[in-house]
Amino acid sequence: MDEERARRLPFAARPGVTPLRIARSEGAWLYTEDGRAILDAAGGAIVANVGHGRAEVAEAYARELERTSYLVPPFATESRVRLVERLVQRWLPAGLTRVAFASGGSEAVDTALRISRAHHAAAGRPSRWKVIGRDLSYHGTTLATLAVGGHTKRRATYEPWLADLPKAPACYCWRCPLAKSYPSCRTACADEVEAAILAAGPDTVAAVIAEPIGGSTAGALVPPDEYWPKLAEICRRHGVLLVADEVMTGFGRTGKKFAVDHWGVTPDILVSGKGLTGGYAPMCGIFATEEVVKPIVTAGAELMFFTYSAHPATCAAADRVLQILEREALVQRAAVMGEKLGKRLTRLLQHPNVGDVRGRGLLWAIELVADKVTREPFPASVGFTNRVVAAGLANGIFAYGGGVDPARDVITFGPPFTISEHEIELIGERMELALEGALSRMSR
Repeated sequence: MDEERARRLPFAARPGVTPLRIARSEGAWLYTEDGRAILDAAGGAIVANVGHGRAEVAEAYARELERTSYLVPPFATESRVRLVERLVQRWLPAGLTRVAFASGGSEAVDTALRISRAHHAAAGRPSRWKVIGRDLSYHGTTLATLAVGGHTKRRATYEPWLADLPKAPACYCWRCPLAKSYPSCRTACADEVEAAILAAGPDTVAAVIAEPIGGSTAGALVPPDEYWPKLAEICRRHGVLLVADEVMTGFGRTGKKFAVDHWGVTPDILVSGKGLTGGYAPMCGIFATEEVVKPIVTAGAELMFFTYSAHPATCAAADRVLQILEREALVQRAAVMGEKLGKRLTRLLQHPNVGDVRGRGLLWAIELVADKVTREPFPASVGFTNRVVAAGLANGIFAYGGGVDPARDVITFGPPFTISEHEIELIGERMELALEGALSRMSR
């Protein structure tokens, strides 16, 4: 594809910007049309868990298309049944036995919110409709998911349309919004969720939604170990459903099958998707307990599916990705290689503009600051994250830019679970070059 043709492509998000032209991808690498190799340290958008270029996934997808191209979601197909059985029997936390599918995270979280509301309405509690989210969170780009999320930049344009829903502080120990320190804080951020429930009126609250480990909004925010068990207890005590958004963290990303497994918590509803198909097909799952679904079924209520929910070929791709994860013990590998990645990234703390390094498994982030002592961020006008990502591409590495005030500049890493020790070392080396490249351009 010539450059002029690429420049004319109508990419709605960034008109006039010439996209990077990728010819193919394999393992942890992207290869451009002009022959450059770029290390995919982000797995795309923290998606590519089994690595790029797995022919057996493409073959499974193609074979299913030969059998069934499209069937409305309520019909059973072999690929759908096989995937649900594998999920319930081998993957999901015990108790999550009800399964539904959507095409992506926004659709899936939106569905989880509707299930939460439908559960209470069907059980004779129609006053329960509010969903409490947290600051510095991201749950999708539908109006409902933006409303429960705390991604201020993505909410901004649509605020007039968004429901005014309560928010609790994020688990952000490096910049504690409550001006406390762990462990003397006694996980006060969890207590703030209960305070939000009480302020809203417990009889009006349907659910609490939270990412067990934050994504790229503020960069791999890992809560204290006491947080999720305490949060689950608070929700149970007030009759509020607990929704875990594991779109980014699920299916092994944090070194466990699901991030909630680190703390032995089973939420009422769990949403997870990126790692379900490893990027080979668009799919996300919504998983609930029998107790959540029973009132809805008893009342005969209907929860409408999306057109491409549980597409047969997508189910076949997901089932094959899960087989690969099992066969190659990649969840365990994510834990082992994640420790190595964390140690390598921690060495970046020697840099004067790397304020914090945090993460779990193969989900890590660095927070960049103008002043390490005061933790003052770079001016928003500088767009420092974008500068670092661009400098990274120039040095043969792609990392995922993110950040929302006060975590203004964040780089997130989520490479394939198949990444090697040598490639981990390259991530560290090339990020050092990217940081210096971005800073040198600013000083010109």
